[in-house]
Amino acid sequence: MNSFTLTAIGNLSRNPELTVKGDRTYAKFCLIGNDYAGKDEEGGAREIATSIWFTAFGPLGETIARTARKGDQLIVDAQVRADNWTDKDGERHYDYSFVVQGFRFGAPGKAKREERAARRPEEPQRLAAGA
Repeated sequence: MNSFTLTAIGNLSRNPELTVKGDRTYAKFCLIGNDYAGKDEEGGAREIATSIWFTAFGPLGETIARTARKGDQLIVDAQVRADNWTDKDGERHYDYSFVVQGFRFGAPGKAKREERAARRPEEPQRLAAGA
């Protein structure tokens, strides 16, 4: 049983990084989300960005690294793991890692839209001619 799981929705801050170490493959990626943070001095809306790093292992990580691009929106289901340690001075440190259990694509980012447009350059002309 997973003690803590979360669902995160955000946009990739950059392309996922695929790493192979021996027989283990994993992808690391960072999602960014913006939240309302009140109003500024002029009354305009302020936003605060939150970023979270995720790791996806095996075929799941390979799929994310192969298909996801900077700016793409991902909906990620992840297990939360505690990464606690004691340093050489005896000080306790607390951290968390987020291990991907599944994902879905949301809205494509600019890079993905441009890739799609480059693969179908004749389509707008064909649509315009038939309209």
